[in-house]
Amino acid sequence: MSRRPYSYSVLRYVHDVVTGEFVNVGLVLLAPSLSGCAPIVRFEFKERVQRLRSLFPDVDRLSFADAIRAISRSARTVAKQIESDGLFSEGDARAVAIRMLPHDGSSLQWSEIGTGLAKDVEKEFQRIADRMLSHYDKRSEAKRSDDDVWRPVRNAILERNMRIEFESKVVRGELDAIEFTHAWKNGKIHAYEPLSFDLADAENIKNKARRWVGHLSTVVVGAHDEFQAHFIVGRPTDPRLLDSYVDAVKLLRSAAGEPEVYEEAQIPELVDRLEDSYRRHLNA
Repeated sequence: MSRRPYSYSVLRYVHDVVTGEFVNVGLVLLAPSLSGCAPIVRFEFKERVQRLRSLFPDVDRLSFADAIRAISRSARTVAKQIESDGLFSEGDARAVAIRMLPHDGSSLQWSEIGTGLAKDVEKEFQRIADRMLSHYDKRSEAKRSDDDVWRPVRNAILERNMRIEFESKVVRGELDAIEFTHAWKNGKIHAYEPLSFDLADAENIKNKARRWVGHLSTVVVGAHDEFQAHFIVGRPTDPRLLDSYVDAVKLLRSAAGEPEVYEEAQIPELVDRLEDSYRRHLNA
């Protein structure tokens, strides 16, 4: 298989243009059309950047999350246009990125392009995303994030060539509303939430489970949309915390709405079920 050229641009949150300090929060990659092959556009943006608050305590977290969601929506539209129309045979990722978010003097800025050649564009995108986004955002104590728990699910979906357009989704109930980070609609809303329990102590583990149990109880009654919650849970790396992790999983499984809870060893089972739903959706 011949290697295919690509380019990429990184989205940075620049808190202070004077000091130039920044955190990587997104990535766009373009493999232009070549020898009859349609262009490929891949992107990833992070609403939940662990280092953001610790580096810049005065950041407006809600405004940042709103901006990232808006860019994600724009990116989906731009990517569809490029891949369906076969554009950008001679363009680069930065030109694509600027279509998704034009330069407007805000704190979100695109880097200059990087380039390379790849036999497998999908794998190359994941490699760059891990280096530019996930690795950059590792916590100093080397604990795993929610994004780390989601990554093997996302990779398995890509390997099976499922083009599911996950998006964040707010589910509203009679008393409150909660936001899921990965959701799609197939008859009803299927919401997937990765939860890392690789935390510092037992109380933090249980409190994280309790928060989600509480969230579900507020939206199950009087929910505006029919939905099914799915949790993918990550174990703590400290074996002394496994009992607390087991208790947390039991709490989640007992929550209102009968959420489905998958441990990491059960990810193949989760993806099998997701693929069945996806194929039925395509053939409907």
